[in-house]
Amino acid sequence: MEKVVVLGAGSWGTALSIVLAEKGHNCLLWSHRKDQANEINQQHSNEKYLSGIELPKSLMATSSLKEAATHGKIIVIAVPTKGIREVCRSLKEWIQEPVLFVHVSKGIEPDSLKRISEIIREEIPSNLIEEIVVLSGPSHAEEVVLKHPTTVTAACEDIRYAEKVQDLFMHGYFRVYTNLDVIGVEIGGALKNIIALGAGISDGLGYGDNAKAALITRGLAEISRLGTKMGANPSTFSGLTGIGDLIVTCTSVHSRNWRAGNLLGKGMKLDEVLEQMGMVVEGVSTTKAAYQLSILHNVPMPITSTLNAVLFEQVNPKQAVDQLMERVKKNEMEDLY
Repeated sequence: MEKVVVLGAGSWGTALSIVLAEKGHNCLLWSHRKDQANEINQQHSNEKYLSGIELPKSLMATSSLKEAATHGKIIVIAVPTKGIREVCRSLKEWIQEPVLFVHVSKGIEPDSLKRISEIIREEIPSNLIEEIVVLSGPSHAEEVVLKHPTTVTAACEDIRYAEKVQDLFMHGYFRVYTNLDVIGVEIGGALKNIIALGAGISDGLGYGDNAKAALITRGLAEISRLGTKMGANPSTFSGLTGIGDLIVTCTSVHSRNWRAGNLLGKGMKLDEVLEQMGMVVEGVSTTKAAYQLSILHNVPMPITSTLNAVLFEQVNPKQAVDQLMERVKKNEMEDLY
């Protein structure tokens, strides 16, 4: 069994910690809040993020980053994209030997336009990185903790480490595949949140399944176009971290991005939505980053561009949908990848 630390005691970090603890690993969950760590240790619960779920008694938590960094040689990063640089900068002060990093965050950093693995490599000295593996796929924490069947992908350019993470997490209800395409898995996981915002807006406006199916299908085309231009394998977007994650995020009430979009479609302003959500909505900052990437790589991404206008240029959602529908006619297969 392995000694593993999970950084980030939100819903997903906690759910993955449960999987690891139930497999018998010595798992330590880090929270930046001492009261949350105390709740996990004393009450075996994390009510803010996973209400009503009893955590394994073997799962321990800490609010000390030093204690977390020195717990073991496998570190799972489950903090929001905007916090990864800060956490890594603090973390490197305490790491004493090369570590296998597993990141499960889904986002792209605006302005720098870096993927998560690139941020980690920038902030952690190379002599302290054994390897970086991406764990991603269609996986709501709320269903994982109920032991509903879930499948994800571990991606790394070195298949040996992807397989190590596969073995680390594989459980009766939690199946892990492997993939060599780190770029594709990270792009798919990040950009699906943009389309989920759009799906939520569509539902909030009162539109039906036709509109949502169109958004998912044409959204996948946008993700595939940008991803392949950045070096991804097109086949990745037909898999779990492409169409799989896109479907679950665009159609489920568990999805923060869908819920945020739904509120926008019903007329709320972005700052009001984010305040009401009380949790990080990755799709908002990722929309900005993807829009910047589309310009940088000269890739047409009309849905992303339209959502960027809704989020950051105060364009009315109904007007934005009308503009999408009235664009110049095209062949469906044109610029598919």
